[in-house]
Amino acid sequence: MSRYDSRSGDPTSYRDRRSDSGFGGSVRSSSSKKDYDGGESPKKFDLEGLSHFEKNFYVESPTVAAMSERDVEEYRLRREITVEGRDVPKPIKDFGDIGFPDYVLEEISKAGFVEPTPIQAQGWPMALKGRDLIGIAETGSGKTLAYLLPAIVHVNAQPILSPGDGPIVLVLAPTRELAVQIQQEATKFGASSKIKSTCIYGGVPKGPQVRDLQKGVEIVIATPGRLIDMMESHHTNLRRVTYLVLDEADRMLDMGFDPQIRKIVSQIRPDRQTLYWSATWPKEVEQLSRQFLYNPYKVIIGSQDLKANHAIRQHVDIVSENQKYNKLVKLLEDIMDGSRILIFMDTKKGCDQITRQLRMDGWPALSIHGDKSQAERDWVLSEFKAGKSPIMTATDVAARGLDVKDVKYVINYDFPGSLEDYVHRIGRTGRAGAKGTAYTFFTAANARFAKDLINILEEAGQKISPELASMGRGAPPPLSGQLLEFDYLEPIIFHNTVMVAFEIAVEVLVEAARGAKSYGYCEEEFRIKPSKGLGLTRVNAGKHV
Repeated sequence: MSRYDSRSGDPTSYRDRRSDSGFGGSVRSSSSKKDYDGGESPKKFDLEGLSHFEKNFYVESPTVAAMSERDVEEYRLRREITVEGRDVPKPIKDFGDIGFPDYVLEEISKAGFVEPTPIQAQGWPMALKGRDLIGIAETGSGKTLAYLLPAIVHVNAQPILSPGDGPIVLVLAPTRELAVQIQQEATKFGASSKIKSTCIYGGVPKGPQVRDLQKGVEIVIATPGRLIDMMESHHTNLRRVTYLVLDEADRMLDMGFDPQIRKIVSQIRPDRQTLYWSATWPKEVEQLSRQFLYNPYKVIIGSQDLKANHAIRQHVDIVSENQKYNKLVKLLEDIMDGSRILIFMDTKKGCDQITRQLRMDGWPALSIHGDKSQAERDWVLSEFKAGKSPIMTATDVAARGLDVKDVKYVINYDFPGSLEDYVHRIGRTGRAGAKGTAYTFFTAANARFAKDLINILEEAGQKISPELASMGRGAPPPLSGQLLEFDYLEPIIFHNTVMVAFEIAVEVLVEAARGAKSYGYCEEEFRIKPSKGLGLTRVNAGKHV
């Protein structure tokens, strides 16, 4: 028996979770909607009536204890682990060193894992000590298991759920896709000890989610909006939550979830354990962590500076907007071998249009974005995962949290609005130790990102094209110098291939004009103007001044 199971055998207070006993439900709590709109600061939370709970379960193994300070430093240096905080535990080197229950170790073995990833090697001892934890690691680093396995240990040591109790573990995630994937892992690794979990997210009927909450679940994985809805409808409460995880905190703040996160956290006891995970560390994320965490450990895998996974080969192709589709088709002809290919677009409309054109040209493509119903998104993902449709186009809704094995290629058809999103997009390939390749189409409108993109490429040891290097030095990108004409609201054809609606074309050309202007192209020579009486629009790429 693992040392973490030592308390679960007491039938008077702790449940043997291999049985099916336990309760849950939706007894109305005393909290009202008013409470959620003006929730108290966590520091003022009423602890009266809340029982003491255990959260420190870590016992250092003899193997780890025998590591000298020099051994620890060399191991952390080799695996690019940086730590901050007081009394930081030593990292583990082997799964057996952490002392997880046998049934958890069996699942790890089934999954084919050979050794802990860096975030797991250092994060598991930290999490099991019961202290708050900040984890900064790139996508595909194994951070989901870094917090889920200690969560299972935590649940196994707590009193059983009573009627009306909410969950013990709460995981907040920014997107439906990420929440579903976290629950799949929670189900896989929690099944042996009869730990129940559910996924709470919008875009689907509430009924099944409400029934799960009423039956009682120890782990809830949720998006912020739907969770608040469930709380205000009194389908659950957070008084039993003692283990809180904020996954991809940077993404949640990017999506504007700051008020919802604060509202949710205000309903959780302040002596909880909080694990705060992010791939980047901007000021907004750091400020939020200061309000929610107390005396945390901090573990950084790699550098805090933005960088890409070194297992990914990155190719950046300088193109004009009207060259993109032809370039895409030629690229697909070169790389298409039945492997999964993920193509990112900026807009939902563009995503659908390029997918439609690819299918018309005989390519097996499907699309996923925020306007799709949840059922359709699930179906597209299942087709993509099964390899029935090996090409999937997507907006950034799938850029983070999308965990599809064996994505061999990522193509940035449109460059994203930030370097962080670039890193997360290409991070869909090269996961779990595999190799991957990313192709990016880079236009004049993206010129402001050139210098920082070059830094990311150089850090990863990638080749820099002369054209991109020139743009990074501030030199003007090449322009075609041709005159484009097309009828209002009629489809146009770039290079006889891509049909684009008028309004999309104008948007593209405006962005190109802005990029050109930033490099000193004459505004008078690069403009969009209507032709009188003919409903035509002309764009002239003029001379550099």
